[in-house]
Amino acid sequence: MRVNAEVLQDAIGEVRSALAEATGREPADVSVSEAQGGAVWRVRAKGEVTEETVSAALAELEGIDSTVKVKGNRVTVTVDDLPASPRDAVTEALAGYASVDAEDVTVNSVGPTWGAQVSRKAVQALMFFFILLIIYLSLRFEWKMAIAAIIAVVHDIAVTAGVYAVARFQVTPATVTAFLTILGFSLYDTVVVFDKVRENTASLATIGKTTYSEMVNRSLNQVLMRSLSTTLVALLPVVSLLVVGSVILGAVTLEDFALALLVGLLIGSYSSLFVAAPVLAWWKEREPQYAALRARYARAAAAAAGGAMTGSPTPMGTAAAGAAAAPGGPAPPGGGVVARARNPRRRKRG
Repeated sequence: MRVNAEVLQDAIGEVRSALAEATGREPADVSVSEAQGGAVWRVRAKGEVTEETVSAALAELEGIDSTVKVKGNRVTVTVDDLPASPRDAVTEALAGYASVDAEDVTVNSVGPTWGAQVSRKAVQALMFFFILLIIYLSLRFEWKMAIAAIIAVVHDIAVTAGVYAVARFQVTPATVTAFLTILGFSLYDTVVVFDKVRENTASLATIGKTTYSEMVNRSLNQVLMRSLSTTLVALLPVVSLLVVGSVILGAVTLEDFALALLVGLLIGSYSSLFVAAPVLAWWKEREPQYAALRARYARAAAAAAGGAMTGSPTPMGTAAAGAAAAPGGPAPPGGGVVARARNPRRRKRG
């Protein structure tokens, strides 16, 4: 059984927000250390602050007697006796309802301001990550492969987030950590596929007997078993973590992390084969050299099909006939007699 409760007001969060506003920082920049019955907040101010300024900001909070110390730009706020928090009451109520100790109840304190700040920082970090990824893959392979890999990664994030939205699972910090792990696994699988595609591209121009799309399909077949084996090995500990950890042992915190990993690993393995590679093949087929290769391949296939229908000699049939006509050559297909002229210089022995 899993019960979620939301507490909107908390003394620790109120002091954090007031201290952040007084020092020009964000609530996420304020560190909190909880002690027996009290707590200590520490933050580095952006500009010059005084104890009077911080104390005036904290004085607006009712029932909180704080001690403020400012040393340079470091501000420390100590509260020895915090007022009773609704969080403690909810914790005791849940523990009593589930017949467990209060220590077995998991509590996550996330305020709206802190959540907005973390979300904004996460988006900025993700954009920076995408830029570095495009630069690296462009240098390692080419820029079209980099864009195809980004499309696959965005697909993984969107599908995993969609599963959470449809199933109404709660998004926690563990979920965000799992999302970052998903990005790494998806990119690894995509790079393996693209490396094989680049290896087969080198022989495509010299042989010229296939198209770029067929070459990509052959590359996928070559790495398919490796991709499936890697995904299966990665899923085994995740399934164990989800089943044994959350279901059997009752570790609720592991459920969010393991569930996001499970969905992400499955989607990441799928996208590297069925999203990144098809996007790359579709894009590369528009290049002049590969478009000309496809047209030449189509003309050759049409000529071969037309020759088979009309009974016209194909290059292969012409070669066989020539070999049969040569002295000592094999008989033509389907039997028959090969006539050979006698040498006029040979005289009949008499």
